[in-house]
Amino acid sequence: MTDTAAAENDAFIAPVPMESDPDECFAGDRGALAPEVRRVLVRLLQRRYLLAERSKEDWSVLIENQQLVESRLHDLFVRLIVDTSRGIAYKQQVRSDELDVPILLRDEAYSRAETLVLVYLRTVYQRESTAGERQARVDVEEVEQTVLSYFTDTDGDLARRQRAVRGALARLRQEGIVEEESEGRFLISPLVEIVLSADRLRELASWLRAENSEEAAS
Repeated sequence: MTDTAAAENDAFIAPVPMESDPDECFAGDRGALAPEVRRVLVRLLQRRYLLAERSKEDWSVLIENQQLVESRLHDLFVRLIVDTSRGIAYKQQVRSDELDVPILLRDEAYSRAETLVLVYLRTVYQRESTAGERQARVDVEEVEQTVLSYFTDTDGDLARRQRAVRGALARLRQEGIVEEESEGRFLISPLVEIVLSADRLRELASWLRAENSEEAAS
């Protein structure tokens, strides 16, 4: 072999299979995050929240890499809130009057039935927390009994009102505010405190009392 041929052979770099590169998750991967951090980032974008109690491994990864995850979300104009006291992490859309911010996360307003159910869930959660209970649960029947008392004849017959209440519970379950542990039995998530603050709860409770007073007077 000539010196020229040997030099050419030395200069040649054989392709490295993807599985041989520990830093590459897939072919052509240009990401800089470790796989476990990427998974947490994706789950935060997919879900409304991340609970420490239910996702211990993901929570640990998030806490260890919080600044890194925040940086990636900030690139998307999304803010990360980590509440270690409640063991919950969630995201918020950044909004600004001074900057053109594309909206990634869109908020959908709650219907009247959903608001009524949310107020009841928040009230129960606060009552149980004040009593020293770590968890709060409700049955669909007790939710219906309370919420239906705020409905009027204009809301349709009983069957229609019950469907509205159960539909509201279904949406709140989809958003992670409640979890159906067994048929008709729901565990209330700490997320309810974030969705409905104590101040907002008082405002809505006052509104409901005023609404009931007006209906009683009419």
